[in-house]
Amino acid sequence: MLRINEIKTGLEYSADDLYKKAARTLGIKKSDIKSLTIYRKAIDCRKKNDIRFVFSLDVEIDGDEEMIAAAFPENKVSVVEKYEYKMPENKRASAFRPVIAGFGPAGIFAALTLARAGLRPLILERGRDVETRTADVDRFCLTRELDVDSNIQFGEGGAGTFSDGKLNTGTKSPLIRKVFEEFVSHGAPDEIIYSAKPHIGTDRLGGVIKKMREEIISLGGEVKFGCKLTQIIVYNKFIQGITYEENGKSVDFETDCLILAIGHSARDTVRMLHGKGVVMMQKPFSVGCRIEHPREFIDRSQYGDFAGSPALGAASYKMACHPPHSRGLYTFCMCPGGTVVAATSEYHGVVVNGMSEYARDGENSNSALLVGIEPEDFPSDDVLSGFELQEEIEHTAFRVGGGDYTAPCQLVGDFLSNKPSVRLGAVRPSYPLGVTPSDIRLVLPKKVTDTMQEGLVKMGRMIEGFTMNDAVLTAPESRSSSPVRIIRDEFFQTNVRGLYPCGEGAGYAGGIVSAAVDGIKCAHAVLSDET
Repeated sequence: MLRINEIKTGLEYSADDLYKKAARTLGIKKSDIKSLTIYRKAIDCRKKNDIRFVFSLDVEIDGDEEMIAAAFPENKVSVVEKYEYKMPENKRASAFRPVIAGFGPAGIFAALTLARAGLRPLILERGRDVETRTADVDRFCLTRELDVDSNIQFGEGGAGTFSDGKLNTGTKSPLIRKVFEEFVSHGAPDEIIYSAKPHIGTDRLGGVIKKMREEIISLGGEVKFGCKLTQIIVYNKFIQGITYEENGKSVDFETDCLILAIGHSARDTVRMLHGKGVVMMQKPFSVGCRIEHPREFIDRSQYGDFAGSPALGAASYKMACHPPHSRGLYTFCMCPGGTVVAATSEYHGVVVNGMSEYARDGENSNSALLVGIEPEDFPSDDVLSGFELQEEIEHTAFRVGGGDYTAPCQLVGDFLSNKPSVRLGAVRPSYPLGVTPSDIRLVLPKKVTDTMQEGLVKMGRMIEGFTMNDAVLTAPESRSSSPVRIIRDEFFQTNVRGLYPCGEGAGYAGGIVSAAVDGIKCAHAVLSDET
């Protein structure tokens, strides 16, 4: 199969156009192409008066593919093998069922892999199924009555269920293709396979996850919602079983295999593991806020006169800068046409995140503005002190916001002028529990706000108008990743054998795709049965 890069079209194109351009590039007749699929589709918006799509195409042809490819630079045309996932051999000899704690992307893909291997995994999820969980989130936004086990962080699908279903990743792994194919086979849009900026949308992701759960159950797996892992039973440095809480009762379950896919917000579980002697270390994480602009402004800044084209949809951006004598400031998890969401999972704390539906047609677009926090910035050398810093920020935000989960916010113009906001401007914040105009310097560490002060000015030069006075900063975004890494070896196990830390909560992933890939890798390690 040949892969052809840098095929450009206008915003209106047909499949026939792609066949013709591929044939013209290769110097063959269109009829010589036996098949054509899109490998990647991106938007080139560098010239605002001539925005184009850029494709990488995979074609099968009648002819000598090696000879044809040899006539081109490798970055233009190359011979590639069609990706095919192969399930590893199941070498697991144990009669015990493996247990997976957590049913976010890492847990789901680990469970799917083990279920297909015939191992009938038991999955424990402290939150609820996606439909009930959605109702719990809606109720919190209406009544301010928080369910600490069923919210934007906990429940079926993990934190990513209430994001954007964003599938961007900076990791490199052939398993990424496997993850995308699984999502599509369970109902996600086909375009995520080839889109340069793939997303499913919060409104569609829940249905996809539900279908994955149904397959796991059909293969003998068991998913128990409202069940929280409370203890691991260890003897002679081996897992002997676990204890979980179900309907207020404590249940023991014998197992020699536990995959920990607990997510980055399960602080109580990590503290329990630390108390059991599981080796872990401090890990850098990031802190900041959400910045909101009108969607139409962001669309025009990126697409010029093409803004609003149905072929383009809502525009995104990605920026990073390094102010002199300061840390880096970067945007993260940008949500075009989305909303800022209430992402706390603990009483008396405020946490924000971003979310978009598939259509991305909301009034505003938002992104995280984040600054890295290194272990030397933590309150102490204690391995869990990163949690203390997160909690301090979140509890302070709760108080500054008014003590009822209202979030503190500040206009960008006021922030840059170093004065508290006392009223809102033209941009209407989308955080559903309301905002209190204030000074986010009261909430975030000084090193973070100093970097934001300098970095925002630089970003205002990258996107003209990015620092508009009425743009809104809502704080804090404190759960971008875990401040702890649970140490694992080449067999994906901790110093407690049979314990497999996995995904974001263990410090080995940073988004839906990387967490899903890590879930597959951990499942493969279980199947290899190495000790």
